[in-house]
Amino acid sequence: MSPVPFLAAGAGYLLGALPFAYVVARAKGVDIFKVGSGNAGATNVRRVLGPGPGALVLFLDAAKGALAAGLFPLLHWLGPEHCPFDAGSLEMLSTICLVGALLGHSFSCFTGFRGGKSVATAAGGFAVLFPAGAGCALVVFGLTLALFRYVALSSMLGAVALATASVVLGRSALLIGVACGAAGFVILRHRSNISRLLAGTELRVGSGPKN
Repeated sequence: MSPVPFLAAGAGYLLGALPFAYVVARAKGVDIFKVGSGNAGATNVRRVLGPGPGALVLFLDAAKGALAAGLFPLLHWLGPEHCPFDAGSLEMLSTICLVGALLGHSFSCFTGFRGGKSVATAAGGFAVLFPAGAGCALVVFGLTLALFRYVALSSMLGAVALATASVVLGRSALLIGVACGAAGFVILRHRSNISRLLAGTELRVGSGPKN
């Protein structure tokens, strides 16, 4: 068996594990795991530290997802003789690398296997792998946020929109599987938010220090 898929998974995991929320918060003297929701993600950073740090973390988390998804196509473009894979193999390696990044973001080896909910990382990755689906997810996210002002609900519905788009637009079985798996993973990571939504205690955007 070729070691390349395992290398792709490992590279993706290490990229995803880069704990930007933790690092940015630490630079401000804050342990992001001990404030707000305790989640190492852009939303918690924004609520605790403000829009500037939150936007920075959002960009960096999305960028590592995009890099994970685009790593092997980029290597192939730079030197096809060193990365001699056909389109199908490149898609497979890209999805493996992105899955590794999602797991790395949520269970970072650099922060005791704690992390965020992988929404921004997934968004960045699928913007590269499946731009049309990422666009659908962004529209659903934006509309839901505008109507209800719940980031968690917007993120989950955006993830469902991504998975639905992969089926409706007839993408490959591999991409459909990864999109559906990513959507399920994002929803699973929002278990506490779902409980608060059902209890009516989930905070809306701009309503308090926690998310």
